[in-house]
Amino acid sequence: MKARGIRTGVLAVALGLGVPLGALAQVPPLAADVLAFDGLHQAAWHGDLHKLKALIASGANLDARDARGRTPLHVATFARQRDAIRLLAKAGADLDLLEGDRYDAITIASVADDAATLSVLLSLGARPGQTTSRYDGTALIAAAHLGHDEVVRRLIAAGAPLDHVNNLHWTAVIESIVLGDGGPRHQRTLAALVEAGASLKLTDRQGNTPLQLAKARGYTAMVKLLETPRATTR
Repeated sequence: MKARGIRTGVLAVALGLGVPLGALAQVPPLAADVLAFDGLHQAAWHGDLHKLKALIASGANLDARDARGRTPLHVATFARQRDAIRLLAKAGADLDLLEGDRYDAITIASVADDAATLSVLLSLGARPGQTTSRYDGTALIAAAHLGHDEVVRRLIAAGAPLDHVNNLHWTAVIESIVLGDGGPRHQRTLAALVEAGASLKLTDRQGNTPLQLAKARGYTAMVKLLETPRATTR
């Protein structure tokens, strides 16, 4: 029910802003995509390390693109094939490329609520602060929108920019409120952002502060968090 609520909220906001429905989310490989994979893409999806090593040794293009602009590293991230990610990175694959919908591997893992794969990517040197998606957002904004609180904490610890403003004029703090359900995970997400020092003064395009947005939605726990003396100094 929670996921349905999130999707419904996103849909309503997107329709109100005139956002194309095709731009609402990243697209993981579909069954037809998987059937079309060959070479490094196929090996990365299945986590076939023996085949990956052989292809790498033969000089295969580590950053080759499929029909949707995904590299083998993107595919391995979608498939949560962490050993394949490590092998590709060691061989020199670019960790920060954007696929066709402008998502990098960090954002793919973040949207999937895949903290383990995210940690692997960060440990290998992937950058947590790139501008991604058609909304000119970041992995942190995407994770905050979805209430992926552990992912948010790991991105913050890695130095992700706290106050990036996307082209909807929303920050991670604002998205945790306006696209969240006000429940425990979004509360923990907001708490992590506040604790890290994210700005509570940046407003949406209409000039509403995070506190005003939380009050308007009746999110009492978030309101309490935003009204604490420690929070209001930021």
